[in-house]
Amino acid sequence: MNHIGTQYIETERLILRRFELSDAQSIFDNWASDDEVTKYLTWPTHSNVAVTEMLLGEWVSQYSKDDCYRWAIVLKENGPQPIGSIDVVHWHGDGAVPEIGYCMGRRWWHQGVMTEALGAVIDFLFDQVGVERIEARHDVKNPHSGDVMRKCGMTFEKIREKSDQNNQGVCDMAWYAIKASDR
Repeated sequence: MNHIGTQYIETERLILRRFELSDAQSIFDNWASDDEVTKYLTWPTHSNVAVTEMLLGEWVSQYSKDDCYRWAIVLKENGPQPIGSIDVVHWHGDGAVPEIGYCMGRRWWHQGVMTEALGAVIDFLFDQVGVERIEARHDVKNPHSGDVMRKCGMTFEKIREKSDQNNQGVCDMAWYAIKASDR
């Protein structure tokens, strides 16, 4: 494995780039302040942009680590403002297996944007970083997230009952994975 940190990725419709401190208002406006977006997430809806600014400061400082992979999702037709985020939220198996997490403003749901972003990150982690397996999970009450995972070639593995807690309380989680050999 060759940790190279968050790198610029471009797809047909998207730019995946590092977050910048100037992104705070867009993050707040586009997804972090929306209770519907954060419904199944583990972090609370941001009450004001100051909360977003504080979190963003932490994110930007983490880019100095080679094993930090966190992208702002930018839809080319919208200009430079991020509409969502996708990142490695955990490393499992002694740091060999990344778990991907993502969220996006609801204005862009059901348009294939997150599928395009996840597919690009999967390709990057396999081809550039050299991981052998990638995992992701979602609250079973949020099946659209699983749809994104399946469209990217991830395979459903199991449901772990009462295995996590999010803004809905204790929840069952559906786990998905893809191996380099599956591609």
